[in-house]
Amino acid sequence: MEWLAANDYGIAREIVQRGVALMYLLAFISTLNQFRALAGEHGLLPAPHYLETSGARGPSLFSRIGYSDRKLVAVCVLGISISSVLIMGIPQTGPPWLPLAGFLVLWGLYMSIVNVGQVFYGFGWEMLLLEAGFTVGFLGSQQVPPSQSLLLLVAWLVFRLEFGAGMIKWRGDPAWRNLTAMYYHHQTQPMPGPLSRSAHLAPKWWHRCEAAGNHGAQLVIPFLLFAPQPVASIAAGIIIATQLWLVATGNFAWLNWLTIVLAGSRISDSAWGWIFPWIRSAGTVHIESPSWWTVLVLAVTVLLISLSFPALRNLFSAHQLMNAAFNKWQLVNAYGAFGSVTRVRIEIVIEGTEDENLIGAHWQEYSFKGKPGNVARKPGQCAPYHLRLDWMMWFLPLESINQRWFRVFVEKLLQADQGTLALLAEEPFSGRSPHYVRVLSYRYRFTTRIQHRQSGDIWVRDQRILLLGPVALN
Repeated sequence: MEWLAANDYGIAREIVQRGVALMYLLAFISTLNQFRALAGEHGLLPAPHYLETSGARGPSLFSRIGYSDRKLVAVCVLGISISSVLIMGIPQTGPPWLPLAGFLVLWGLYMSIVNVGQVFYGFGWEMLLLEAGFTVGFLGSQQVPPSQSLLLLVAWLVFRLEFGAGMIKWRGDPAWRNLTAMYYHHQTQPMPGPLSRSAHLAPKWWHRCEAAGNHGAQLVIPFLLFAPQPVASIAAGIIIATQLWLVATGNFAWLNWLTIVLAGSRISDSAWGWIFPWIRSAGTVHIESPSWWTVLVLAVTVLLISLSFPALRNLFSAHQLMNAAFNKWQLVNAYGAFGSVTRVRIEIVIEGTEDENLIGAHWQEYSFKGKPGNVARKPGQCAPYHLRLDWMMWFLPLESINQRWFRVFVEKLLQADQGTLALLAEEPFSGRSPHYVRVLSYRYRFTTRIQHRQSGDIWVRDQRILLLGPVALN
């Protein structure tokens, strides 16, 4: 069926499939490094206990075979291996079912992890990665032309991601409508990056332009993804440019990079050739798809369209849901972010002491890999890698420190648990157990240019409050 073939999108398929595989690789690596300490057998919220008491929140291999840290490692190693060969493009040179099988296995393996990961795997980009992996697998291999319907479904995913985020902002915090949201965002976002302070110190007229540009990029441009070429390519380029600005000024795990990859699905080979004349098309002109593949692609197209109605209604609902799945397979989801903007940055700071006498005790601070702590330390660039504990620490002041995982976290610091300490950038006691631990909160603000010249610090912190402790193991 010639009408189904998108022969001018061979490069787009390569970008999308290899890019999504790269995001899966990062997801499995971060899981391998962090899951056991967070939700493993001896983690903060052990997955075996969760499976026994509540059961997985959706389909999971661990519901059938049981959870153990060894099985988790095996799943991650398999996911890393499959992701790696897809990044190299090896399955894409074979029959169309080969890359499809690879992506479906990645989808199933990672969904198994997400559905037992509890609060540590409750981020919107988890379901985004799952949906993306399932969808792009059906773009097939180089032995068949990319499917027009599947490319449009990838565009529909980008549309929901961008337009959903735009609508949640417009309906939410008035700061988005009066264009003042960016006065605060760079300073109060969950994980600032190396350029966040510079972005925050920009003049207010620039911040208003940022907010206005965000509305344009998220509320107008996504519609143009479905326009004829070259308009669709230009729209994709604008979305990619705005996402790169977010990459430069923050750390949102793989959210922005995955959006960039998926937006690339709307850039035609002709557009790439115009930008970079030396690029050769990866298209599959004059190659026809076998009948069984065409039937399969059409069936999946119908399936994903039928699953789209709840997400479509949600976009225009006065009670719009953000980062919500409408089916247990986490396909065709609702997305969105920052419907409200935090005006003040409150950071949780954890300190310990080896002194038994609290009078005059010497307190030392635990340092996290990504979240602000030491006022002299410049924020690092960790995205697209995902530091889950650091993100969870950002939510604590917005909610409560009286959460089970955090109580266990403090207890494990008192025990000097090695798995827990590995999640941190630095612990001050060289693996020894502190006698006491306490939890404080501070208000953090970026230093002004004058303050930075005088002190060299990146942050100013004040309004110290003791939230917990000092506590000991007994």
